[in-house]
Amino acid sequence: MKKLLLSLPLLTSTFALAADELHLYNWNNYIAPETVQKFENECKCKLIQDYYGSMEEMLAKLAAGAKGYDLLVPTGFALEPLLKQGKLAALDKTRLPNLKNISPQYMNTAFDKGNQYSVPYAFTSTIVGYNDAKLKELGIAPDSWAVIFDPLVLQKIKGKVTVLDDPREVFVAALKYLGHPANTTDENHWKAAQKIILQAKPYWVAFNAQSYIKELTVGNIWVAHGYSNDFFQANLDAKAAKRPFSIVPVIPKQGASLSLDSMVVLKNAPRPDLAYKFINFMLDGKNSAVLTNMTGSGNPNADAMKYVKPELTKMQPVFPDAVTSARLEMLKDQDAKTRRLMNKLWTEIKVK
Repeated sequence: MKKLLLSLPLLTSTFALAADELHLYNWNNYIAPETVQKFENECKCKLIQDYYGSMEEMLAKLAAGAKGYDLLVPTGFALEPLLKQGKLAALDKTRLPNLKNISPQYMNTAFDKGNQYSVPYAFTSTIVGYNDAKLKELGIAPDSWAVIFDPLVLQKIKGKVTVLDDPREVFVAALKYLGHPANTTDENHWKAAQKIILQAKPYWVAFNAQSYIKELTVGNIWVAHGYSNDFFQANLDAKAAKRPFSIVPVIPKQGASLSLDSMVVLKNAPRPDLAYKFINFMLDGKNSAVLTNMTGSGNPNADAMKYVKPELTKMQPVFPDAVTSARLEMLKDQDAKTRRLMNKLWTEIKVK
């Protein structure tokens, strides 16, 4: 055995290298490259990332048996199905001294009482982003979901509007426009929302969750339903390209959904020790602030606020004040009946 080990130095060093890898399954563009480098230097390990485009995609992949991940960054409503599937490890908070930096308002949420499994990472809202020059020229007020759903408004911008290719988020926008709760289980509310969506659909150019940042930036579309941090990026890109317009994010007056994303450790994580190191590292105010400064995501970390760019702290879609926050709802996991109804109504929308 000793002779065999000596004859395979390359193989044993490869195993050692593989053992010092942290595997993170995350949203795309949700950690700064310099943060990755800093963490790798501190932990003397390699951070390997894989990406998903929606919670449904992530849940389906894990339910199908995907293994090898140490950490996930799911949105709140995905916690319940992950727990039902037995995927998550209970947290040992003695290994997370920086947990004290999280603002109390983002702890002890409905989806994880007592934060037994999750640690807040960042938050975004699903809202409207628009080309300020074009909407001013047309005299359209962008502060309402009417800019997405009202045919009288849409006829002025037909073919210049996109909505997310995400049934839950599109329905929530329509529900809020109609004055209904985002988490309603009332079948009549869902059918009324479908009617509103079908009336608006002929004016939309696409269901688009992938390229709407670029389309806004180059001026191909003028209004989009999407994520607050994506609109932040679109505006940075428009400025860099010296476009004669800005991309402005706005939380509609009827309200919108708020997504709190959290870090969780998988029960079968190959390297839970590195997972805890990463979580505590990201709970440091300086490290957490880099994400907000880079992506325009909201930050639940109180210690990070002194490192966040001042102009960002004044942006309502990034850091909504108390009045605006009252109009935002976190999405809950749907019961089976409501999920079936939504999927049925969505299929009808897509084929019409």
